[in-house]
Amino acid sequence: MADRKPIESWLTDMDGVLIHEGVPIPGADAFLKKLRESGRPFLVLTNNSIYTQRDLHARLRRLGLDVPQQNIWTSALATAQFLDDQRPGGSAYVIGEAGLTTALHDIGYVLTDHEPDFVILGETRTYSFEALTKAVRLINDGARFIATNPDNVGPSVEGDLPATGSVAALITAATGRKPYFVGKPNPLMMRAGLNAIGAHSETSAMIGDRMDTDVLAGLEAGMRTFLVLTGVTQPKDVDRYPFRPSEVIDSIADLVDRV
Repeated sequence: MADRKPIESWLTDMDGVLIHEGVPIPGADAFLKKLRESGRPFLVLTNNSIYTQRDLHARLRRLGLDVPQQNIWTSALATAQFLDDQRPGGSAYVIGEAGLTTALHDIGYVLTDHEPDFVILGETRTYSFEALTKAVRLINDGARFIATNPDNVGPSVEGDLPATGSVAALITAATGRKPYFVGKPNPLMMRAGLNAIGAHSETSAMIGDRMDTDVLAGLEAGMRTFLVLTGVTQPKDVDRYPFRPSEVIDSIADLVDRV
C-alpha cells in the first residue's frame, strides 16, 4: 500500500476528545493552540444539535479552549445544509433547540406545523409527548422524516439521557417510517465539513472517541482516523468491530506534536 499523504487538515469530535463531563481533557488546549498557530484548516464537530456555533464557542472558551465560531461544525448545521441542497426554501416541523432552529432559519426555512415538507428531529432536554404526537401525525400525513443524528444516549452530569436516536425509534415504531440521519456516522456530515474548510479527505484526519460514529464516519469519508481512549470506546471494544482506526492513542495530548 502506498504511503499516506501528510495530514494537512484536522477534524475532531468534541465530547470525549476535547472535554469530558464538562472538564477539558489534558492536552486539548495545547492541541487547539497548535492548530491555530499552524494555520492548518480544522473543525471541531459534534452530533449534538442543541447549541449554535456562538453558544459552543462561548462554552468552550469558559473552559479555556479557544475555538473560533467558524471552526465549529454541528449536526444541526449539516442538516440545514443538506436540506438547502435538497429542497431550498422548504418548510419543517422541528423538535429541537436553538442550534437547529437557528440553522434552519438561516437557510430561509419556514418552521410550521401546517403541512410541512419535513419533520426534523433534533436534540432537546424537554421532549414532550404533545410534540412527538404532532410529529407522528405529520409524518403519517406525508411529511418526510429527518433526524440530526442517530445517537441513542447523550451524556450529562447525572448520567446518560435519551437522545435523538432513541426518540427517532419511538416515532418510527408509531409511523413505520425511518428517518434519514444526517450526522455521524453519515459521511455526508464529514464531507460537508471538509468542503466548508476547503480540505481534501486524502490529507485529512478525524479524531474521535467512538468507533461506531467518529471512526466509521472518518473511514467512510476516506480520512485517516485516530481513536482516543478518553471517551466511550475502550481498548477491549475495538476488536468487536469489523473495521479499525488508523491508530489508537491514549488521548489528544499524543497528537500535539503531529500537527
